[in-house]
Amino acid sequence: MELTLLGTGAPLGLPRPDCPCAVCALSRGPRVRAATALLVDGALLLDLTPGAALAAARSGHSLVGVRQVLLTHPHDGPAVEVPAGLPTAGRVPDGRELTLISGHRVRAVPMDSPGTGYEVTSADGETLLYLPPGGSPAGLPEDHRVPYDMVVADVTGRPDALARLRATGAVGPATDVVAVHLDHDAPTGAELDRRLAAAGARAVPDGTTLYVGEYHEVPDVPRRTLVTGGARSGKSVEAERRLETFPEVLYVATGGSREGDPEWAERVSLHRERRPGSWRTAETCDLVPLLEGDGPALLVDCLSLWLTDAMDRVGAWDDETWAAGGQSALRERTAELVAAVRATRRTVVAVTNEVGSGVVPATAAGRRFRDELGRLNASFGDECEEVLLVVAGQALVLRG
Repeated sequence: MELTLLGTGAPLGLPRPDCPCAVCALSRGPRVRAATALLVDGALLLDLTPGAALAAARSGHSLVGVRQVLLTHPHDGPAVEVPAGLPTAGRVPDGRELTLISGHRVRAVPMDSPGTGYEVTSADGETLLYLPPGGSPAGLPEDHRVPYDMVVADVTGRPDALARLRATGAVGPATDVVAVHLDHDAPTGAELDRRLAAAGARAVPDGTTLYVGEYHEVPDVPRRTLVTGGARSGKSVEAERRLETFPEVLYVATGGSREGDPEWAERVSLHRERRPGSWRTAETCDLVPLLEGDGPALLVDCLSLWLTDAMDRVGAWDDETWAAGGQSALRERTAELVAAVRATRRTVVAVTNEVGSGVVPATAAGRRFRDELGRLNASFGDECEEVLLVVAGQALVLRG
């Protein structure tokens, strides 16, 4: 099944008309994206957008052979001049199946928001799932026995849709996930590619022709990632974003709860509001058993609070206790944690603080914490496939 993406952008395109934002300003040349529309085997057009005939011609195709035009948006689309000979655009009712003269079978997939998704099966059995902007399937079976060969969806706008597809088995390890409906709310260029790769997806330029069912190397999702940065740098948001397309995540909060501390309670509340409702939370600093066991992906936030707890347990804040065995006891605990990270089979994203670039602490205990956290970060990072430094909300790849 041959699939040509006549456009890959949001309904208003990218850049948006008269929008002064940074992403729109950078969306020039090959980064310009028309509204998303898909041409399947020259016979089926999914979404009719302005300039579709010209976009097809630029990609070396024609709309002359199109036998069916289907809409996914909750409305009939923008006012466009229908190219001569093109059939009237329509919509398949949810759950219904349409068989085309070309041999394609098209089934309408119900969405959890206005709009229609389409499952397209070729005469040779290749399967494609195409979702509208802002849409996530609401009608897939809980046990989707055979994964789709390709999924084309709003990955940046609805990452939870990809998580749901993975949970049901509709997206498997070999499924080619292509991001479309790209808007200015997502980054552009290399940062977009990096963010999508972390979700096991990719973006392609307008006019690209893909072959559904053909082998394509799926982006590797790093199994262990360390995210570091200063206070309020955006490191926790970056860490959460890396797992938002996973069907299950265990959020490990090492800070616990603090009675009588309204500021801490507000921080915890903000973190919870950001997290998907399907994520579970465990408030613990006992990380080694979690790393040694099996289960869903772990998001550990954060290592600096884990170290605070570890130093509390060995009395490392006191100079005499530190010299009398506290140092060796702490090093044993950190070595045990690092060994567990090295051996774990789970997907792990850990957050930590970068404290070595700021003001030198005024106390010996403060300097001790700074030094030990630096050592822990370095050792933990050595065991990770990817290490990121977040500065002013921007993720810099240090490894991976």
